[in-house]
Amino acid sequence: MQQRIYIDTSVFGGCFDTEFEEPSKQLFQEFQQGLKTSVISNVTLLELERAPRNVRNLLKDIPEIYREHITLDQEARNLAQHYVDEQVVSNKYLLDAQHIAMASIHRVDVLVSWNFKHIVNLRRIHLYNAVNLKYSYPMVEIRSPREVLNENKDI
Repeated sequence: MQQRIYIDTSVFGGCFDTEFEEPSKQLFQEFQQGLKTSVISNVTLLELERAPRNVRNLLKDIPEIYREHITLDQEARNLAQHYVDEQVVSNKYLLDAQHIAMASIHRVDVLVSWNFKHIVNLRRIHLYNAVNLKYSYPMVEIRSPREVLNENKDI
């Protein structure tokens, strides 16, 4: 079974940032090859509408069969609001909370992001998961793209 990976907008932009380019592009290649399934939300798609064309076009390179689309529904809105109410993030970063909520509710294998301030941050990951457990949701795995790449291993 393929690993289901929720990708936020920062991963798309990472393909055009010298610091994050190599692992971001490698992750997109793994999606294109069908090694992993990309989970993309309507929130990510809305954010991509404001991105430069070259960033938006990355999605077209992933075959539809290796894409799963999810939507921000009322359940995800409620969970994201719990993150804000429990002071994991402020209301100013509600979109970040919505990404986490959708990944949690849809039980993805891992959410990947380059947002180290509000998403890929150990203290916040613990807090997101504490809220998830409090409201009977599963813990969510959150990593940078670099951490989920397939590697050739000599065993």
